[in-house]
Order: sequence, then C-alpha cells, then structure tokens
Amino acid sequence: MASMKRLLFVCLGNICRSPAAHAIMEKGVKDRGLDHRFFIDSAGTSGWHQGKLPDSRMRAHGLKRGFELTSLSRPFVPEDFEKFDHIYCMDRSNLQNVLALTRDETQKSKVRLMCEYAKNFPDEEVPDPYHGSDDGFKYVFDLLEEACEELLKELTSEGPSSK
Repeated sequence: MASMKRLLFVCLGNICRSPAAHAIMEKGVKDRGLDHRFFIDSAGTSGWHQGKLPDSRMRAHGLKRGFELTSLSRPFVPEDFEKFDHIYCMDRSNLQNVLALTRDETQKSKVRLMCEYAKNFPDEEVPDPYHGSDDGFKYVFDLLEEACEELLKELTSEGPSSK
C-alpha cells in the first residue's frame, strides 16, 4: 500500500486561493476514493486571518461548483516542512516567504508554484482575487481546478505533469 501523501497549499492570508486549492484537491481525492492516501491542508504566510473561515465570496463561488471551503486560516510555520511532503505556493512572493524559512535542500525541494500545473493558463502565479471583482474569484477557481487535476494525476501516477 502506498504511503500517505501530505500536501499543503499556501497563499498570503489563507482565506482565498489556498483554501480553494485545499477544497478542490480534497474533493478530487475523495471522488477517486483516495482520501485514505492523502492529507491536505492550507496555510498563509501571514497570520492576519488566523482562525477565520475563507472569504465569503470564495466560499460562494466554491459552493456553485460543488466545493465546500470549511478550513480555518492558519499561518505557515517552519514545522510544516516536517509535516508535509509537498508545499504548493500560489505566487512568487509567498514562495519566497516559504523558502526563506527552509533550513536545507530537502525542505526547499518540497516547495513549488501551483501554476506549474495549470497547463492551459498563461499565468505563472495564481492571482489574488481579494481586492478584485467577482470575475477574479471565478478565474481563480478555473485555474485551480485545472492545476489540482493535473497535480492529482501526477501524484497518483496517472500521467506526467509539467508546464
């Protein structure tokens, strides 16, 4: 039996992008009957919203697509490098913040940008919809649904994934 894969999604406040990726990945794993093989969580590089539910606009867009965003915001901590096998950052700023906390190459090798898996999108970063319009939340879900699907294929050896 394959060992459990532990995934962490990271954005700035842990109320928009990373909880959306968290919910999308959890549903994808559950729909495939693989929930026993994955532990999924999300975090933010800031502690601004610690203990809060995801943004209400993100939760509303998620529900329209069948995703329940119920995680509570928490800050990324250095211990996450030991707890998680893979850490996916939504943008370069958060990637740099996470990498700044690494102690060695093993920890660095766990950290990637989420958009590496969004093959049909030109973005290199998942845009932050927080200060934008409704269209921004919809776009982030479009991008993350594809990225999570490709990531899940890679992690379950259904196929290679590279941008």
